[in-house]
Amino acid sequence: MRILVTGGAGYIGSITTRVLVEAGHEVVVVDSLERGHRRAVDPRATLVVASVGDREVLDSLLPGIEAVIHCAGYIDVAESHDDPDLYYRKNLAEPSMMLDRMTTHGVRYLVFSSTAAVYGQPERMPITEDAETRPINTYGASKLAFERMIVLAENAGLISAVRFRYFNVAGAWPDGSLGEAHPTETHIVPLLLKAAAEPGARFTINGGDYPTADGTCVRDYLHVVDLAGAHLRAVEYLAEGCGGMACNLGSGGGYSNLEVAQMCAEVAGVKIPIIYGERRQGDPAMLIASNGQARSALGWEPRRDLRTMVEDAWRWHTTHPEGYATEG
Repeated sequence: MRILVTGGAGYIGSITTRVLVEAGHEVVVVDSLERGHRRAVDPRATLVVASVGDREVLDSLLPGIEAVIHCAGYIDVAESHDDPDLYYRKNLAEPSMMLDRMTTHGVRYLVFSSTAAVYGQPERMPITEDAETRPINTYGASKLAFERMIVLAENAGLISAVRFRYFNVAGAWPDGSLGEAHPTETHIVPLLLKAAAEPGARFTINGGDYPTADGTCVRDYLHVVDLAGAHLRAVEYLAEGCGGMACNLGSGGGYSNLEVAQMCAEVAGVKIPIIYGERRQGDPAMLIASNGQARSALGWEPRRDLRTMVEDAWRWHTTHPEGYATEG
């Protein structure tokens, strides 16, 4: 298939692109490079530097495209609180142009990178796709708004889409050639590994008094390569004529912040001193996905555990301490 990947120079998009290329698909990447990295794009893919809201570029690229995997977007919860207009522009307005041009050019298949943040603070664990969507931050609200736009297009018979709701994603390409490199890092695994690489560094866990086994938040972690594999399977699923759906992507289990910190220290072979800070506003004690729908509908299941995620991430961070800038 000829597949367009938006945000294909980012963390998830670049690894998804490589998985698609390895599977024999022809891939075109659209990325503005505002937060992505040219070096992250597999050389076997075609890179077009542009916004997903650029109508002229979309009109030139979409003819002949069979499916779109939309990974582009902004993901920083704190930034979304400070600048909601930015998030509605990047996560809703620009993608809405993409969706409009897709339907104009008859591109029927869409895989969307959404987020577990659409659920807000769920009342039941594990979280199933029929749980009420009540986002508590602008990031989640902007993603949910585009999900609703997708559903409207589906109801009109214009597209079929899989809306993936990600839980926590970690890890890197196993040989350390692709990995996580955000301008401002907020994810726990790369932050812990950065602390592990800096002698004397301490790590602050936000909240040590949650109603969990060790008092720290519990989250569901998924290896980025397993996640990318789900995107490949979703494209195949849609091409088989199956209907669209919302679908959680997670392991179905969870690790506490303290357990993740201990695993990072063990893999790095160092001691990471832990201090406990205040809880972050709006942080639920536990977020765990039910991944039954991904298993039953897609025949997909995660294959890599937390240790593998951390080992692969450590390999990436030790060989790329400055991210893609390490390569000059």
